[in-house]
Amino acid sequence: MGFPGVWMTESESMVYRVVPKCACSSIGQIMFYSDHGRYFDGDIHDATEGLHKWAYERSQQPIENAVRNGQALSFTCVRNPYGRILSSFFDKIAGIQRNGNRYRGKLVPQLIQTYGIEVGSPEDGFDFDQINSFRRFLLFARDTIRWRRPMEPDIHWSAISGHVSTFITNGGHYDQIFFTETFNDGMRKVLAAAETPVQLDVEDVPRFNESEGHGPKRAHKISDYFDDLSRHLVWEMYHNDFKLFRYDFDDPDNKMPVGDIDLDEVHAKLGR
Repeated sequence: MGFPGVWMTESESMVYRVVPKCACSSIGQIMFYSDHGRYFDGDIHDATEGLHKWAYERSQQPIENAVRNGQALSFTCVRNPYGRILSSFFDKIAGIQRNGNRYRGKLVPQLIQTYGIEVGSPEDGFDFDQINSFRRFLLFARDTIRWRRPMEPDIHWSAISGHVSTFITNGGHYDQIFFTETFNDGMRKVLAAAETPVQLDVEDVPRFNESEGHGPKRAHKISDYFDDLSRHLVWEMYHNDFKLFRYDFDDPDNKMPVGDIDLDEVHAKLGR
């Protein structure tokens, strides 16, 4: 199966398992800069050169070799499941994508028809009931994850632990896993441990949020979106993420982790 979702610097200083909606644009740009002394001009997801990606056949052997010999620093980044699923909704369902279209073509019209979701439009200032529509989206996300209907779960709302696990089960080992919520501190430790051709200070890195400005702004605090049923659905989908990555299930408004990640536990539980 190899290492799907893995990016690596051309200098082989860093190997990164991408987890969607967990600062992957910023991390990819930092990796690019650490090799070339400049940021990629555009969305790093569109870069076809300057960064090894498992999706490109020419990159697969270098990535596999680097992972197998363990010389490159291997890492990933995780995020609070409450904030991540909300971000997925506002970006991928309610927002307009950078190509000017809705995400995945017919997906949003299908959700409007089947689940009764509203998303508004740029013309009406994205005027819709955010809380009601998000809760309906959660039902859809749960259906895709539990029953794989009406479609396979999308990478943007499938569990973080599922993304993280493929690297381990296929023979990789993480040196570091850090939190989106303490991004600068975590990324600084990665850069300190990796031998990069170009040095950079994380404090100087701009934020590369490719979805920013293309959809509605969240109008309420996080806990307002999650009633008892919603929290039940979130636990059903993401209980491993809460437990392994030490996030607070009981307080949706507490985005910060409540403990440190135990890398040995992550490898033991996700490597089965």
